[in-house]
Amino acid sequence: MAKKSVASLQTGSKRLTKAIKMVKSPKSGAYTFVEAVMAPDQVSDFLAKK
Repeated sequence: MAKKSVASLQTGSKRLTKAIKMVKSPKSGAYTFVEAVMAPDQVSDFLAKK
């Protein structure tokens, strides 16, 4: 299950995107949020992998 919250960040000449997804812990069953700042073309791969 992924929660897609994408914000556009600009630093200098590079264009970056912050992606947040919700991941369920196999031990406790609780959900945690994983954040990453990356290039816009890598967001789909980040959200697709578990």
